[in-house]
Amino acid sequence: MIALYSTIDNPRLEFAMEVRLAFPRVQTIVGTPMGGNRSAVYVESGTFEGPRLRGRAVPGSGGDYAYFRPDDVAVFDARYMLEEEDGTLILINNRGFLWGRKPDTMQRLRDWAFADGAPVEQQDYYLRGNPTFETPVGKHDWLTKHVFIGVGERRPDGNVLRYYALT
Repeated sequence: MIALYSTIDNPRLEFAMEVRLAFPRVQTIVGTPMGGNRSAVYVESGTFEGPRLRGRAVPGSGGDYAYFRPDDVAVFDARYMLEEEDGTLILINNRGFLWGRKPDTMQRLRDWAFADGAPVEQQDYYLRGNPTFETPVGKHDWLTKHVFIGVGERRPDGNVLRYYALT
């Protein structure tokens, strides 16, 4: 019999949703005491959809406050609100990493996003997240009871992330 949930030797992932975000504006604090830079991008618009929910990102409800380490790894810390079609508000807090698989990838990503540079292929970088969710008790509280991972793709004006629940 095939288990429908993870076992210690057989972790299973279930697609939860895809989130598409637009955040075309960036602000940066250059040269922090820790040696890197802090950038903020603010959620302007977005949508999400999965088998059990769908809706929109609430404009102006937050953003990503990534710390760019001296080794050019972005440690992201995103927090913003989603609004399900039924009106339920869902807070997402997503932490993760973005780094280039080649030495020039991060600069090419910055050029693509903020200077009309050439697109960067997804296989050239690692964009992964580990979101947590806050919801009211009820229909969507399953989001508060699972571990999730996200696999992302950078776009010129934002990100696309596909989230999977570890069942």
